[in-house]
Amino acid sequence: MELLKEIAPRVTRAAVIRNAAGAGGNAQFAVIQAAAPSFGVEVRPVGVHDDEIERAVTAFARSSNGGLIVTSIQPAAVHRELIVALAARHRLPAVYPYHYYATSGGLISYGPDTTDPFRRAADYVDRILKGEKPADLPVQAPTKYELVINLKTARALGLQIPDKLIAIADEVIE
Repeated sequence: MELLKEIAPRVTRAAVIRNAAGAGGNAQFAVIQAAAPSFGVEVRPVGVHDDEIERAVTAFARSSNGGLIVTSIQPAAVHRELIVALAARHRLPAVYPYHYYATSGGLISYGPDTTDPFRRAADYVDRILKGEKPADLPVQAPTKYELVINLKTARALGLQIPDKLIAIADEVIE
C-alpha cells in the first residue's frame, strides 16, 4: 500500500487481486485492508479466476483514482500476463509481488528474491548429509527482498517515480 501511494499519490481506491480460497491470499488481503485507512485508500478484493479478473478489473477501472495490488499467490502468477495487460489497458498503477511482473511490463514489484531460497537450501542439504536431522533445522523465512521499477511503464502511465525509490531499487528497467 505504501509503495502504491508513493508512486501514485492520487490513488484513493485499490483493487487487490487475491485467492479467497487460499489462506495466503486472505492473510495478505487482511494486512492490506488494515493498512489502507491510514493511507486514505479504500480496498476492494478481486478473485483470481480468468473471467473474474478481467470483469472485476474492468469494472473497477471505470472510476477514477484507482490502483492495483497483486498478492503473492500462485494463481496470480499463472495469470500475470493478463493482469499486467489489464493494468496497462486501464492505466492503473500497480504493485506486484515478484520481479517477473515488472520485467513482463508491470510498473513496480517488491518481494522476496526468488532465487535466494535455493542458494540457502544447499546449506541445508550439506547439513543433512553431515548428519543433522531435518526436523532439527529451523524454518527459514525470506531474507533478501528486491525492488524493481519499470520506468517505461511509468512513462506510459504518466507517472513520475520519486528519485528516492529509483535510488534504492535493485533494478530499474528503462
